[in-house]
Amino acid sequence: VAVESRFEGGMRVSSKEVVEVAEMVLCGNVNKQISSGICSAGGKAIGLSGRDADLLQCVKLINKDGIDLGNVGDVKVVNTDLLEDLLDLGITPVVSPIGTGMGDEKDVAYNCNADVAAGRIAGELRASRVLFLTDIAGVLDKEKNLLKELSIQDVNNLIIDETITGGMIPKVTYATDAIQLGVKGAFITDGRVPHAVLKEILGGGADGKGSGEGGTIITK
Repeated sequence: VAVESRFEGGMRVSSKEVVEVAEMVLCGNVNKQISSGICSAGGKAIGLSGRDADLLQCVKLINKDGIDLGNVGDVKVVNTDLLEDLLDLGITPVVSPIGTGMGDEKDVAYNCNADVAAGRIAGELRASRVLFLTDIAGVLDKEKNLLKELSIQDVNNLIIDETITGGMIPKVTYATDAIQLGVKGAFITDGRVPHAVLKEILGGGADGKGSGEGGTIITK
């Protein structure tokens, strides 16, 4: 589509044109593939954009270095009434992370980080668990061994001593943010494992701490 991507301070800058393409792909193709897949498996699902019914209401995100990232949104309000109504009907909402502006910017589309959006939705719904799928084993120690369970304080300590570095820092930050909003446990789950989501949802018995093999669970 001839739209150029660029990065500032390690983060993608989302111009209006970039957001238009992201909205087209995420809210169209990807969203409908996922919701259709759920329906084909016997469930009920409906695909939604964060702009539908003001589902994800955002303000412009300025990163910690003061860099203007364009139309990147910081989710401030989640329309939980809509989500709860759908869930009460037995319908799974599949939400694409394209948000809408607030106030005078109501017609502005914002590109939201998908992990941030998922964590915020889970927190506002006071969900029991939130799962972040990734392409690595989970949080690893300095010897590359999997850390199966961590507390928020453990995560903070591991960031300080540089066990957790680079791209894992945002993931664990989104997980701890979700817990502080009320989620009981956040999984950073290895999506390469067959049936990863089912294993973590159904594993762990009454404690709901997953299989212990498919990633890291973070709790309060």
